[in-house]
Amino acid sequence: MQKLKVKIGKLELNNPIMPASGTFGYGKEFARFFDINNLGAIVTKGLSLYPKTGNIPPRIYEGGKYLMNAIGLENIGFERFLEEIIPFYENLNCAIIVNCFGNSEDEYYILAEKLNNLQEIDALEVNVSCPNVKKGAIEFGTDLDMLYILTKNIKKIADKKSVIVKISPMLSNIAETGKVLEEAGADAITAVNTMKGIAINTDNFKYMLGNVTGGISGQCLKPVALRIVKELIENISIPVIGVGGIFNINDAVEFFAMGATAVQIGTANFINPMIMIDLIDKLSKFMDSSNIKSVNEIKNKI
Repeated sequence: MQKLKVKIGKLELNNPIMPASGTFGYGKEFARFFDINNLGAIVTKGLSLYPKTGNIPPRIYEGGKYLMNAIGLENIGFERFLEEIIPFYENLNCAIIVNCFGNSEDEYYILAEKLNNLQEIDALEVNVSCPNVKKGAIEFGTDLDMLYILTKNIKKIADKKSVIVKISPMLSNIAETGKVLEEAGADAITAVNTMKGIAINTDNFKYMLGNVTGGISGQCLKPVALRIVKELIENISIPVIGVGGIFNINDAVEFFAMGATAVQIGTANFINPMIMIDLIDKLSKFMDSSNIKSVNEIKNKI
């Protein structure tokens, strides 16, 4: 439907609904539930140049209206991704966005070049919440000079793809970060990743997660994510993809009202694998009932 179409960089999506990285595998895992061509895009779990085993268990903790994970970016690495996943993408019609990361600049650049050469891939979503091992494990996204260089170089290397950068909600300088990413040439920003937290088991006084800390997602993240989307929209002109605590159509519409061009669904996928298909249908009906002709029109409602 034309009214649901949105543009992000070089991408024109049939609708603005897509999964959040790490909650949808590589897409194959959900293909038995519904036709994933109906999504605006697939966003893969994080991919690195080399395979990564992740953190020690336990790696998931469910607490009330939030979920904590410490998966540790476990993934199969580029070579197996090329052999096992890319053939699955060859016959898909929706956009394919690969979330990617590295432990060093070189790893980011090598992986970006390899992904740029794959015609099945439409965009890169660069995870900058990863520790730079060459700089004392400081996250790439917290060093604005490094973030600018990294984004600018990836944009140059991946010249056939749209480049989206996914940021952390833990940053204290959201507006400045957005401006740096726009100046570096990013096509869009995904806001936001998970928040870091700790959970304790008072029965045995041990940490709930083997890694001690984990990323918090779920409904509690929504107010934070909405605030960050608003700060970005007020300071930059490139599209923002909103993510955090979207469990129903009202949640999604709130992000559009804040100025998001598209949204990603994360934790809710684990509860209801069909939720994204349901949201696409309900977004269409909401727009019809409100006499809204395009998703962009929702941005002017606040």
